[in-house]
Order: sequence, then structure tokens, then C-alpha cells
Amino acid sequence: MAETGASRLPQKPPAHSPLARAEHFVWLTARVLEQRRFAYHFLGGDADAVETALTAYRNDDDDGYGHALEPDLRGPVSQPLHTAHALRVLDSIGRCGGQRVERVCRYLTSVSTADGALPAVRPSQRDYPAAPFVPIVDDPPSELLATGPVVGLLHRNEVWNAWLFRATDFCWQAVESLEKSHPYEVEAAVAFLDSAADRPRAEASADRLGRLVREQRLAALDPGRLEAYPVAPGYAPGEHHFPHDYARTPDSLARAWFTDEEMARSLDHLADEQREDGGWPIHWRQWAPGTALECRPMVTIEALRTLRAHGRTVG
Repeated sequence: MAETGASRLPQKPPAHSPLARAEHFVWLTARVLEQRRFAYHFLGGDADAVETALTAYRNDDDDGYGHALEPDLRGPVSQPLHTAHALRVLDSIGRCGGQRVERVCRYLTSVSTADGALPAVRPSQRDYPAAPFVPIVDDPPSELLATGPVVGLLHRNEVWNAWLFRATDFCWQAVESLEKSHPYEVEAAVAFLDSAADRPRAEASADRLGRLVREQRLAALDPGRLEAYPVAPGYAPGEHHFPHDYARTPDSLARAWFTDEEMARSLDHLADEQREDGGWPIHWRQWAPGTALECRPMVTIEALRTLRAHGRTVG
């Protein structure tokens, strides 16, 4: 009889290891999607189970995703940020392709702005709860924050769709014109550059962006002296970003922005942030109890994946 995903789940990590403590936290607090993702990434779980859980957030009428997949946007309506989240999940399990992604591209085409890129949030969100730091306007502009990660994911997975041409042009223009930025926008730029097809152009843009990050002190290079690094306007108190937030894997273009010592300190800090309950904290502004509870398992999974990608032992 063929082995099922469920039969592979009992690959238990060593007791009291960071992974074992995180596993307890995930089973205690996480949504089904994050439970399935944790099982896939760390316990030998099945990709089909992740995709099945993700499907619950999909809207058949427009091929987008909603239903608070991105917890800071509540309600059923499809939004670009939800759909970008769905693509990240599919990419992480090797399923970012085929008809499922063609359907997503149809949604992206339908919600694009006049210049072919994505707004972060469409006006339909106004009828449902949303984080107070998420602006909802009648004619939302294109944003690198929303477009860059999506374009990067599609290029990395060799998805070719007509939507990508203008969206890619938008990302190049947005990245190459950045002068004053903030950490989340820089992370979106890195997500684009890491997979852009024109590698020499991407490397040159990343080099310039890295100098901007250091000049504007957008990365806290010494976790022991956080008072020396400003928090971006509009961010929560203490919402610092670290080298590992930009270079989530060693092969990211952003890795060259930091010395080995700076990256080691950053990863040490990330490992030390695991809480007594086994999960990692969120640092952005918390506006509702449910959203904070839903976000922490996501942050925990990404912390473990980042540590493991950089060769740290998690259990």
C-alpha cells in the first residue's frame, strides 16, 4: 500500500530542541494551513495536504484568495496581498505552476492598475475589518510592496504569462528609482531581484540598494544596540529589521550587504527570540487578538526555515 502523508508525520524532532518546542506551539495555536505547512517543512508531511488547506482560502468567482489568509485583512474578498501569500505557500511546496497559477494570473490581470502592476489592497476591503495601518482608498496606486514578491516568484518558477511583462517593467522602474525607502519595501525589492531574469542588472540594482540600506540604517546590525537604529515612520515601537530579514537564504543578493559577523549576530538574535511557549514573536503593530494569534505560527515557521537555510541546527 502506498505511503500517505499522514503516515509520514511521526518524524518527531529531538525533545526540547527548538523544533520540538515550536512543534508544540504550532499544534497548540496554529490554523490548519500552518499546521500542514509545519508538517511539510519539518516532519515529512505531504504537499497535497498543504495545497488542500490553502484551497479553502480561494474564491472560485475570481480565482483570487481571501478569507483572512493574510491575517491583517479580514473578510472573504480576494485581495492582492492574500494572493501573494498563496503564491508564497505554493512556491514553498514546489507547486507554483500549471493551471492553478494560470488562474492566479487571470486574477492578477483583472486587479492590476493602469500601469500593469498591483495595488496592495483594493476598495472592496472597505466592507470588512482591516488593520488600521493598511490604507484603503478608492483608486489605489501600484505598489512595489505588492508587485515585487509576486513577479519574483513567477519568474523563479518559470511562469510566463502576458501579465508579467508590464509588471516586470514596473518593478525595474520602481527598484531603480528608490531613494528613500523602508524595510518592507526593500524586502519586496529583494524578492524581485533575487529571481529577475537579467542577472547583471539585478546584481547592480542590489548593490545600490544595499548601500541605501546601510546609509539609511534600515538594518539593525547590532542587536545589542537597537537604540542606535531608527524605526521607520509608521512602524510599531521596536519594529526593527535585521540582516536575516533581507537575506533569508545564503544565496540571496542581499547576503552580500552584510559581513559574516553581522549575519552571525543576526542569526543568533533570531534563534534567541524563541519564546517560552515555543513560538517566535511578531514585532509589527498588533491591532486585534485573533490576528496576533494567527500570525505567530507563520513567523515561527519562517524563523525556523531561515535558520535552517543558513545552516543553523534547529532539531
